Amino acid sequence: MDATELAFAGIARQAEMIAAGEISSRELVELYLRRIERYDGRLNAFRVVFAERALMEAEQADARRGAGNERPLLGVPIAVKDDIDIAGEVTMLGTNAHGGIPAAEDAEVIRRVREAGAIPIGKTNVPELCIWPFTETPTFGATRNPWDLQRAPGGSSGGSGAAVAAGLIGAALGSDGAGSIRIPSAWCGLFGLKPQRGRVSMAPHAEAWHGMSVNGILTRSVADTALFHDIASGSTPVDRDRTEPPARPFLECARTPPGKLRIAFSRKIPPLLIARLEDDQRSAFEQTLELLRSLGHELEEQDPDYGYDTGPSVLTRYLRGVYDEAHARPHYDRLSRRTRSFAQIGSLVPTALLGWSRAGETALSARLNRVLEHHDVLITPATAQPPPRIGQFDGRGALWTLNGSIALVPYNAPWNLTGQPAAAVPAGFGADGLPRSVQIVGRPNDEGTLLSLSAQIEAERPWAQHRPPGFA
Repeated sequence: MDATELAFAGIARQAEMIAAGEISSRELVELYLRRIERYDGRLNAFRVVFAERALMEAEQADARRGAGNERPLLGVPIAVKDDIDIAGEVTMLGTNAHGGIPAAEDAEVIRRVREAGAIPIGKTNVPELCIWPFTETPTFGATRNPWDLQRAPGGSSGGSGAAVAAGLIGAALGSDGAGSIRIPSAWCGLFGLKPQRGRVSMAPHAEAWHGMSVNGILTRSVADTALFHDIASGSTPVDRDRTEPPARPFLECARTPPGKLRIAFSRKIPPLLIARLEDDQRSAFEQTLELLRSLGHELEEQDPDYGYDTGPSVLTRYLRGVYDEAHARPHYDRLSRRTRSFAQIGSLVPTALLGWSRAGETALSARLNRVLEHHDVLITPATAQPPPRIGQFDGRGALWTLNGSIALVPYNAPWNLTGQPAAAVPAGFGADGLPRSVQIVGRPNDEGTLLSLSAQIEAERPWAQHRPPGFA
């Protein structure tokens, strides 16, 4: 396998090759360090790269393999979104408003991937405080989409999406508070699963964004995502949310055909949101429905009952989340004017209103899930529009940027409220050459069906073979 093929092979295949002695961990780390040095000046995907440390850990991994040590990701490098703690590193969250204090210990998800043998190679850029679906900050600059360098890769896991899509790493950790794994996956041509809330530990935090956010990963294949979740799943006493273990390993689900499914589909944009489904995205959605019909699935158009409370409930937690994150920074005055404005708006959200959102979650989830009482999954567009141009929101205020962002990505956040799994699945390309994607929403605690169906789509319409021009 040549160097380019290896770079795009994905973590599951790379782990197999290292275990078989076909390549060494050091060779793989060196390959990615060369690609980062060559290409990241164009993308700005990485905030920091741990070159020396990664090489040292690769040599240790090779020694362990030589001694007969077997771990599922032994010697495989990964990237980490810069909202997840790595011991000894400052978690910057896209800003210089931090206090410069390094994390005392690894986040639980980092501890688990290290235990599996993975090597963190660097931390990826995010929008300031992970607020927006584009990744541009006064502190670290603009992160660009490898499919079109004048476009955003999405956010808030924007650096992770750009790095994986460009073959600068095989997989990258992310988090999803209102679409932040699914949006960059959709716009970068990747597979991105938002797992069930409580599936992957949020420790050292009990929760994030008042229960909206979860940890996960962005990958080039369904199998890579399934492997990660088999390794990383499980809560700790610190976690507020916990969920029952899966009935069978996720990698097994990804390798097992789903059988005939009952699939609901909907193009409906939730009420109170001003958005329009772009023609190429609509076409990609329709083509995916036809593919699913050809595979023998039973499809029925049925809209979720979003009601008029879903949007306000999302906004309540989002605004208070921004307020909390902003006022947790030691140097609040260093935040951008737009972020400070948003935090001020968040300060107006009373505790009683936040309590209303939390108290109403069970009933809201039950109503939204009525669409899945007689269907196995729900499919919607992943985004309404292609990614914005770099600088499109420059100089805009908080509310203008919020409304503009919602117009791009109206389909994702409701499923953060319910906490159930949802995935962005590649669905071809538009006339502009940019990726399009669909969102598949699973029943609560049922990532297995999402992985099985997504893998079936992947087998029929392979997407990992498509690589951004100039990076392949």
